[in-house]
Amino acid sequence: MGEKLRMAARVFVYGTLKRGEPNHHWLTKKENGQARFLGRGKTDTKFPLVVGTRYNIPFLLARPGEGNHIEGEVYEVDQTMLSKLDILEDYPDYYDREQQTILMEQNETIQCWLYLIRNFPEKMLAKELLISYHNTPERPYNENYLESCPEDLAMDE
Repeated sequence: MGEKLRMAARVFVYGTLKRGEPNHHWLTKKENGQARFLGRGKTDTKFPLVVGTRYNIPFLLARPGEGNHIEGEVYEVDQTMLSKLDILEDYPDYYDREQQTILMEQNETIQCWLYLIRNFPEKMLAKELLISYHNTPERPYNENYLESCPEDLAMDE
C-alpha cells in the first residue's frame, strides 16, 4: 500500500472543530483517521449561525439565504475521519450533512460537506446571527453534552 491514503471528502468546519477551538483535537487524533487542512473559506450561501442550549453549542441552521456567509476552515479527510465526525455530530439523528459551495481565500470555489440542523424552533433565529464562531469565557462551550441524553439538547431554552 502506498504512502498516500485516498482522502474521501472535504469538510467545512465552522464551530468547535476549528483550530484553537475545543473539539479541534478530533481532527488531529491519528486514531480518528486522516485530516489535512486545506485553508480558510466561507459559505457561498448565507446561513444563520447561532450559539444555543445550555451547553453553548454552535448551530448552523438549515435556512439558506438568511444570516451571513459563514467563515470556517476546510479539511480533506479520509473515510475513517468522516465516520468519526459523523459520530461527534450525531449524524443523521441530530445534525444533518449536506454538500455546499465554499469560497476559499484564493477565490476558488469547492464543494464541501457541512453539518447543519434541519429541525429547530423558530425562536433560534432570534438569537445573535454570527459570521464566525469562537468559544469565549462569557459563553463557554461545554462538551458534557456528549454524555447527555437527547432531551437535554432541546433547543427551546
